[in-house]
Amino acid sequence: MNSIRVRVLLTLLGMLALIALVMGALTYRNVLAETEALFDYQLRQMALSLRDQGEIAPAQASTLTDEQLDVVVQIWTADGRIIYPPRLRADLPTRALLGFADIAVQGKTWRTFSVATGDRVIQVAQPLQIRQKLAADAALRSVAPLFLVAPVMALLLWWLAARTLAPLQRLTDGVKTRDEQSLQALPTAGLPDEVAPLVGALNGLLQRLGTSLVAQRAFVADAAHELRSPLTALKLQMQLLQRAPDDAARQQAAQALTAGIDRAARLVEQLLTLARAEPGAPATTHVAVDLNEAVRAAVAETVPLASARGTSIELFADAPVRVQGDAAALTALARNLADNAVRYAPAGSRVELRVLLDAGVPTLQVDDAGPGIAPTDRERVFDRFYRHAAGDEPGTGLGLAIVRGIAQQHGATVTLGESPLGGLRVVVKFDGKNR
Repeated sequence: MNSIRVRVLLTLLGMLALIALVMGALTYRNVLAETEALFDYQLRQMALSLRDQGEIAPAQASTLTDEQLDVVVQIWTADGRIIYPPRLRADLPTRALLGFADIAVQGKTWRTFSVATGDRVIQVAQPLQIRQKLAADAALRSVAPLFLVAPVMALLLWWLAARTLAPLQRLTDGVKTRDEQSLQALPTAGLPDEVAPLVGALNGLLQRLGTSLVAQRAFVADAAHELRSPLTALKLQMQLLQRAPDDAARQQAAQALTAGIDRAARLVEQLLTLARAEPGAPATTHVAVDLNEAVRAAVAETVPLASARGTSIELFADAPVRVQGDAAALTALARNLADNAVRYAPAGSRVELRVLLDAGVPTLQVDDAGPGIAPTDRERVFDRFYRHAAGDEPGTGLGLAIVRGIAQQHGATVTLGESPLGGLRVVVKFDGKNR
């Protein structure tokens, strides 16, 4: 049973039934006791009134001897001789115990009150069965309204529960009518305080999901646009290879085709790396990683490109610098920074990478001698597929986008500045607590 309304109703109705039973039992018991006390009071008052009266008048005597009367009066002399009533009934008590007493005669119990005067004893008796029946009837009449009100209270509780949970039902109906494209915030007006935080959290999730979907759609659109050009170029180069008139032309076309395939493969590799670094991508397990080793692996992968361009690439990494992260992702971050530095630096220049602790904060610093990036463009170059205008080096415009995505996954920040080598300095600072 998972319905909140059913649970609340069953709980409230159970409590109402329990309270009604307890109150009914207590009321019945109290009224029964009070009625018994009232009957005792009546017996006592009647006996005392006869004691003070002296004699029983003939008219009063005829009334007291009525067999339909619930109360019986008996009078004895001081020596025990019965003087009233004139005809003694066999089922009446034959003795008097002063005060209140329960006397059994022929299987019938009498409740009696006896009082003594100077020359006689007066006893007033009432059948205990009649007393109990009258008391029970009075108690039931006092309890009956409670059991009549209980069903009304149950219906009222049902109505209140339905009214109280109505905002939840409206919220449920609103969510059911939505499709996968409807990511607008859920209404929060009129919601109980206990439900409003949940709806607020759902709205936050919908907002993040919408942002993620927009980013994914933009990524797919940009990727499709960027892949169209190299694929078209590959198709044209294949046609040129097929139509080459001689071996020299075929060799030249084959080299161009190979270069085009390399560029397309690099673009696809960067797209995959960027997809893994995008917000909302499956999280990887972060472990303690030596940042020196990750950067050293990235430099080793960049050395062939640097050698081909006559560029020297140097790594300054002495003491181990540990961060919590994914070693492969950190290597991809450093490789993209080193690759960009080598590609945009003039041939025969120098590229420097440093891994250090800056005031206790793990830091990766990359310097090159290239054209650098103007301050007005330093934020925009992190956009996907944005190519900086400086230099003639072809690229995909994904390198710095990948760097920022991986840095954000590791709680790091990326800043761009001017390098002492004359080009661009990229500084990646990791969270000092993430070590």
